Amino acid sequence: MNQLAIVYWSGTGNTEAMANCIAQGAVEAGAQVQQMGPSDFSAARLSEFNVIAFGCPAMGAEVLEEMEFEPMFAGLEHSLSGKKIALFGSYGWGDGQWMRDWCARCMDANAAVYDGQGLMVHEAPDSDAQEACRALGRALASW
Repeated sequence: MNQLAIVYWSGTGNTEAMANCIAQGAVEAGAQVQQMGPSDFSAARLSEFNVIAFGCPAMGAEVLEEMEFEPMFAGLEHSLSGKKIALFGSYGWGDGQWMRDWCARCMDANAAVYDGQGLMVHEAPDSDAQEACRALGRALASW
């Protein structure tokens, strides 16, 4: 059984809704899931989980949230080699450059990024996006 961490930051609740749907899908598929914010996660916790799903919305000029999430992620980025991770988040503008940059950072750190790209949702997740999140959770449960 996979141990899955879902580590996310959400400003408006959209990324939190995605995290909740990912968790729901993973639990339905038999994974043990822990959801937490960036202040509860660090490189020291990476070994506790088979898979880590990181979630953060696009902020400003399409970057990760800079006060809590980015410092946490930068602090563990050098420890991602060989780790199975997934990336997800919502955005309100732009074309997803923040996600492409984030995926590239993870691949540069030699992480195994689920399907080589992140799951992006424009604004609040509608029913199709919620199902995509649940499907991601189900997939991560057996990855």
